[in-house]
Amino acid sequence: MKQPMTDQTELSEHDILEWLRDHPDFLNRHPDVLDLFAVPKKEQGKGIIDFQHYMVERLKADREEVMASAREMVETSRANQTNQDRIHRAILMLLDAPTFEDFVKAITMDVTSVLGVDIIALLVEAEGPVIPHIDISGVRAVPPGTIEASMKDRRVLLQSNIEGYDEVYGGGAGLVKSQALLRLNLTGGLSPVLLAFGSRDPALFEEGQGTELISFLGAVIERGFRIWLDLPR
Repeated sequence: MKQPMTDQTELSEHDILEWLRDHPDFLNRHPDVLDLFAVPKKEQGKGIIDFQHYMVERLKADREEVMASAREMVETSRANQTNQDRIHRAILMLLDAPTFEDFVKAITMDVTSVLGVDIIALLVEAEGPVIPHIDISGVRAVPPGTIEASMKDRRVLLQSNIEGYDEVYGGGAGLVKSQALLRLNLTGGLSPVLLAFGSRDPALFEEGQGTELISFLGAVIERGFRIWLDLPR
């Protein structure tokens, strides 16, 4: 009969081996324990390769790679959840606007901190400084054709490591090191409209990032404009 071990019992190699034999699934339940062991490398003679040692080391490396990928996926998921929460809070602020002027101010000012950017500009193409339907501070007029020249056929454009344009961001252009440009699809004779989100972080917006959330925000803003200006769908 095996002697029960107490806190005072000194474990011997024999005790450990016996315990492992009684618990053959231990390493399956605790694979990280393998990292604590130094795998013996068999001496096979000159010119003979120990494939067993190589395979064990390769398995350890593969495990580390899998763990790193898992950590990256978790971090990406958390970042996506944070961005989603920000978009939802911004939309609620837009829906709470009591007037059209408040709606536009919410876009260009109030949701800036909520979205984690430094500046938001609302650009409308116009022949001069007067913008049809919109005469609100925070909205900038740009010459006709500017938005199409910048966006081509794209709905969203993400750019990193840039210098902000005065024509877009005014006095805040010096802050902008990356940006997201979002074209709004409006009808009813309203001039082309573009939203520009600028950040001092040169890598906040980068080509290749997902654009689903910012596109969804754009769709909500489009509907807001149509409702406030009584535009056709």
